[in-house]
Amino acid sequence: MSIKNDYLEYNIDADGIATLTINQINEPANLYSFGFVKAYVDVAEKAIADSHVKGVIVTSARRMFMAGGDLRALSNPNMDAKEFLDGILLLHQKNREIEKGGKPFVAAINGVALGGGMELCLTCHHRIALNNTKIKLGFPESKVGLLPGGGGTAKAPYLMGIQNALMYLLRGTEARPQQALNDGLIDDVAETQEELMSKSKQWILNNPNPVQPWDNKKHRIPGGAFWTPNGVQTIIGAVGNVNKMTHGNYPAQEYILKIVHDGLQIPIDRALEIEARYFTKAVMSKEAKNIIRTGFMGIQAAKKGKSRPKDIPKYEVKKIGILGAGMMGAGIAYVSAKAGMDVVLKDVSVEKAEFGKSYSKKLLDKAISKKRSTPEKAAALLSRITTTADPNTIADCDYIVEAVFEDPNLKDRVTKETEAVLGHDKIYGTNTSTIPITELAKSSSRPENFIGIHFFSPVDKMPLVEIIVGEKTDERAIAATIDYTLAIKKIPIVVNDKRGFFTSRCFSTFCSEGSFLLEEGVSAARIENISKKIGMPVGPLAVIDEVSLTLGMHVYESFPKEMRTPDSDRFYHIEKKLVDLGREGRKNGKGFYDYPTNGKKKLWPGLKEMFPAKPDLYSEEIISKRILHRQALESYRCLDEGVLRSVADGDLGSVLAWGFPIYTGGALSYIDYVGMQQFIADCDQFKEQFEGGERWNVPESLRALSKEHKFIHDFKTRKKIPS
Repeated sequence: MSIKNDYLEYNIDADGIATLTINQINEPANLYSFGFVKAYVDVAEKAIADSHVKGVIVTSARRMFMAGGDLRALSNPNMDAKEFLDGILLLHQKNREIEKGGKPFVAAINGVALGGGMELCLTCHHRIALNNTKIKLGFPESKVGLLPGGGGTAKAPYLMGIQNALMYLLRGTEARPQQALNDGLIDDVAETQEELMSKSKQWILNNPNPVQPWDNKKHRIPGGAFWTPNGVQTIIGAVGNVNKMTHGNYPAQEYILKIVHDGLQIPIDRALEIEARYFTKAVMSKEAKNIIRTGFMGIQAAKKGKSRPKDIPKYEVKKIGILGAGMMGAGIAYVSAKAGMDVVLKDVSVEKAEFGKSYSKKLLDKAISKKRSTPEKAAALLSRITTTADPNTIADCDYIVEAVFEDPNLKDRVTKETEAVLGHDKIYGTNTSTIPITELAKSSSRPENFIGIHFFSPVDKMPLVEIIVGEKTDERAIAATIDYTLAIKKIPIVVNDKRGFFTSRCFSTFCSEGSFLLEEGVSAARIENISKKIGMPVGPLAVIDEVSLTLGMHVYESFPKEMRTPDSDRFYHIEKKLVDLGREGRKNGKGFYDYPTNGKKKLWPGLKEMFPAKPDLYSEEIISKRILHRQALESYRCLDEGVLRSVADGDLGSVLAWGFPIYTGGALSYIDYVGMQQFIADCDQFKEQFEGGERWNVPESLRALSKEHKFIHDFKTRKKIPS
């Protein structure tokens, strides 16, 4: 008997071994969806009922075994919670019938198997993976606010032990096959496709009456069952770590702990019912919807060039010129060379350019030490970076990234010097965090090819690139810059030109609001701890130190006087108090924090005298809201003014550029997360309650949205800043 449909192919060989090959021809990848599960179960039931079939090998026709659940459907399930739960319970029931059907099923994992794909493998009695370092196995659901809901959460501890299972489930670990074998997630590896199929077939022939570990009364959980000293200690430790990591902002992790805690003390079918209920809660939560929309859908759309102007030929960058070999230029050189481009790294001297190139060597040496690269690959990458002090060497470059110091006069000289030798149709990108592109483009004889390209430090780690469109920048330059950004495997957002653009402007409100709270009498430790508790990666005072107080002051001093505000004046003078004492930030070992040579950073004790604390001045709720509301309100102003071209770019930029909490969906979606009416009421209250209340002014367009009971994504965006 042979079967072929939109989801899979099924054939039986002469020895009675059936092969069920997953091949979802109408999808970009194999996905664990309700439609697939129905097709899979129908065929599996036929195999179990067929007396000629000795067992079933489950494998894939694609390079990827199965990507996981269909996040498009999970982010917006077309059913209510009860219908969804009933569907998951039925899925568990059908999978359990296969497990107990008396026929051996083997997962021959010949590609990446994540999430639902890995859970499908757990319904099989034996798992063998191709031993290829490109293959990843695991349960990444927690990274998108979900949990393994196809049996993975309840079953993994039986195979891996409680500790290993929790590491995979809570952290979303994606392991290579050999590591997954060591951890107990799979049972065997094969070196070739032929060996994979041969081992699978042999296991079926040797095990005609398989029993799953959770059905085997003689099975012992690796490392000890729940009520053993090790089991209890592991669960207690995990609870503490999860509370410390999530502060209750990510419910999926809490649900995972509850499923493992309860599920290991009851029969597997009851445990799967508990898993189904918590999975349904996770899917229906606003946190999961936010994380999936921004952290997955938003990133995927950006990676596909969503913001790229249509009908413009692809712009290929084979050779790139980078002007300035400081920390930023050195990082840009590395990621460009890593992408296969020839790089010309220019500075005022060859020695300085070579120093910039040495940054790439340090990164490569580290990669080699961790066996993530080889000396041969490192040598090839370094050979693509040419250092120079001669402007003529960039004449034949396809793209220029200017990354010199944030000084308009210096950038003016460099632009004119470069354009004198650069091909007239080539694109010139300036890396700046605050200076208006239209202003810098005045130095250019070809402003239509002049564009802002704002990288974040360290470039090799930070995924975002903010592309800024000047007044005269044409769409070809936008398309070319997006093409280059995608080629170096970065995520682009496109914004319009205004001082500070989007990311620097809104990120600065996190820093300034934290310093205002300090000045008003909230202790530094409380500000920092509450910031981390609500989901910011670090506190605002630590961030100011990292950026350096002198840089913040330099940016302020570069602002035209008519553009300075009471808030920027206030922030400047707070920073100046510390700088006047020689406390410039991490770069010189002292700022808001002290940075001992040997030891962890600690808040500077002198802050208590400089900014005396007033105990219980504000509630934790007020401090939390001031920190997040301020960033969200400034982000909305960028949307309202036309700096941001879309809500999605604002959310994505805030999450990737400065770490706005992903569970909220991003700085703009946060307004809906709180509730638009509540957000506006809070801002109105803060305007009356706190010094410098003007920064809490709510734009009329946001009030109009609220009155119409609309959401932030209903805002009608525009491509240009209104004149």
